[in-house]
Amino acid sequence: MTNWERLVWNQRDVLLQGLAVTIEICLIAFVLAVTGGLILCLLRLYVRPLRPVAVVLTEFFRATPIFVQLMWVAYVWPDLFGWPNEFFVAGCVALGLQSSGYLAETFRAGIEAIPRGHREAGYSVGMSPYQVFLRIVMPQTLLASAPSIVNQFTVIVKSSTLVSVITVQDLMFQALKLVNVWYEPIEILTVTAGIYILFVFTVSQIGKSIADMLRRRYGLGGTETSAA
Repeated sequence: MTNWERLVWNQRDVLLQGLAVTIEICLIAFVLAVTGGLILCLLRLYVRPLRPVAVVLTEFFRATPIFVQLMWVAYVWPDLFGWPNEFFVAGCVALGLQSSGYLAETFRAGIEAIPRGHREAGYSVGMSPYQVFLRIVMPQTLLASAPSIVNQFTVIVKSSTLVSVITVQDLMFQALKLVNVWYEPIEILTVTAGIYILFVFTVSQIGKSIADMLRRRYGLGGTETSAA
């Protein structure tokens, strides 16, 4: 029996379980990041009294290392707020918070880049400010921001490897556990790296295909999307 068979193939169920947890964490964190980023962006642009709060939070999430945020949410929040009570939830929240800071700036740049005439055209046909924002501003912003949004998802995937330090049983956690059992890291960690590369590449290609399809559908030129 070769090392690859003994260390990788025979342990495939463990690695696949870890991969499933990684995918779940990344998807939840991505939804939180998009939602949080959009909220921060809208508060900064349209709610003047809360603009300083949005700016401070955005800069804090962007400037703080993900490891520090992870420790902060996992160990400080429970004492301060009584939540989260699970490390899995803490990992999702920490990843989502950091990426929300970057996406807030992405959305802000997209909204501010829309020509004023597009909004005025909507008002001229009787649209309310809410309708203009929902039907004109947001679709263009999301389409223009699609490459950055996809890139941010790949950042979440790569940052998710750190949740293993708070005992979340993701792919990295399972790989390190196998290394500690067998003390033969080459095969296990090589395959683990390959899985992450394949995951990031797949996400990038799917995101690029969707973004280009939507651009063609709405009359905008396709733009290349690259992984972060």
